[in-house]
Amino acid sequence: MSVEKTTMTDAWIRGVVEAIHSAPNQAVLYLAGGASQALGWLLSVPGASNTVLEAVVPYSRMSFIQLLGKIPSQHCSQQTAEELALLAYNRGLKLSSPGYPVVGVGFTGSLASSRPKFGDHRFHLSTRTSDRLSVSTVTLSKGLRTREQEDTVSSRLLLKAIANACKVQAASVSHLTESDMSDEHETHFSEDQELEQLIDGKICFKVYPFSSETCTPTAERKIILSGSFNPLHDGHVKLLEVATSFCGNGYPCFEISAVNADKPPLSVSQIKDRIKQFEKAGKTVIISNQPYFYKKAELFPGSAFVIGADTVARLINCVPGGWNYYVRR
Repeated sequence: MSVEKTTMTDAWIRGVVEAIHSAPNQAVLYLAGGASQALGWLLSVPGASNTVLEAVVPYSRMSFIQLLGKIPSQHCSQQTAEELALLAYNRGLKLSSPGYPVVGVGFTGSLASSRPKFGDHRFHLSTRTSDRLSVSTVTLSKGLRTREQEDTVSSRLLLKAIANACKVQAASVSHLTESDMSDEHETHFSEDQELEQLIDGKICFKVYPFSSETCTPTAERKIILSGSFNPLHDGHVKLLEVATSFCGNGYPCFEISAVNADKPPLSVSQIKDRIKQFEKAGKTVIISNQPYFYKKAELFPGSAFVIGADTVARLINCVPGGWNYYVRR
């Protein structure tokens, strides 16, 4: 590669990364089998802490299986890349600041190695946001590039995919030759489909940031008042306001579980009706699928939970040992 072309490529990489870091999106990346340079590029440009919540490279077979939670039928496949992106998206929801859009990134590749490969040199990358799933499959010309060069190509295309997920402009630069093959497709989700995915357990929660209060990326702690809010009334609002004043720094949120411990789950229309109350009141609400407090605590680590008198009474009366049981736990 000529010095001029290298300089242009370096400038393109830096420009794309700066644009990504300037966007409000926060990302989790799960990369297996390639695109390792993309992570270095993201972290080497100032502002990475605005974007990167977590990056995992499950390189060994057991690491990959533990991350995925199963033995995949094929490690390098479109389905596995999509599953990694969904895992990363759900992880990002748990780590992100309230109201900031999340991007889950999954990559799995089978690139050139120290031993000749009988199969194609290929990779699959996927990004998941609240309303979009994007997938790309690339088959590289065998024997045309070294492992490092194949990793560079996959890293550039992954960087471009992240930029697209963050809805920032990335100048069109050709990274493939005529003999390489590429296939891309996107699936868009409506709000109803997102809520159906939540009810089914595919995504862990959805945030509706209706509050006029701003939350900085460093304000990680949520102050959560959970309930059915059917209807939402002034007592709920005042309870959360008072609790927030006691708890200090934190982001106040209401939370509704679409899944009930002893009743059928809420329907999409029921959820949307309750959401409208919070939009009218200008209050942030989270829709989750966890009816139990110990599961909510796992879903929102480090958060403070506000409970009303009726919930306190249930906690004391329903368990042997009452409140002391929960204190010890």
